[in-house]
Amino acid sequence: MNMPAEPIAVLETRLVHNVHRQATTLLVEAAGRPSVPAAALAELRDFLVAHLHHHHESEDDDLWPMIVAVAPQAAEGLAALSVEHHQLDAALEALGEAAVADGADRAVLREAATVVRDLVLHHLEDEEPLLFPVLRDQVSPEAWADFSKKVIETSPTLAAHLLVGFFDRVGTPEEVALALPPIPEPVLAAMRQQAQATFETLGETG
Repeated sequence: MNMPAEPIAVLETRLVHNVHRQATTLLVEAAGRPSVPAAALAELRDFLVAHLHHHHESEDDDLWPMIVAVAPQAAEGLAALSVEHHQLDAALEALGEAAVADGADRAVLREAATVVRDLVLHHLEDEEPLLFPVLRDQVSPEAWADFSKKVIETSPTLAAHLLVGFFDRVGTPEEVALALPPIPEPVLAAMRQQAQATFETLGETG
């Protein structure tokens, strides 16, 4: 396997951010399709809420302090990003409370999903120009490995197959192999099959 051209910290963060871009966009689109079953919408919605909450908590509680220790000049910018996290968390709460059951008004779900998508896209535009250079130049591979290990150990297991499926959509096979934790091949294949079935049910086959 060829080694990545960018540090693993940047690679993994870029993949996760692109998962968030794709997943939030897909939920908005799927909520606007009357033919999509409620169960599939709930599966994607619940995945998003759980994983975005966990991602932001991991950054606020663990990654930001680790960065400030080696790059104190980043503290002000990271604090501003945490404020955006709190704004996004409030939007995620609203999304989590939106009715998804068959017969429910999906306009409410779609509006809540649109708010989350727009906040995520704006937040990543703010975060990446600050975060990527620090990860590239000042966070050691050992420090990142410790952080990444904790993220994996505490990551929500809810709809984990969707995380694998989205990784496959945003990264090359080599990048995905580097970013995913060790998973037995038969289990990984089953997760990929389950994710693809959900994507098709949501009306997304690309």
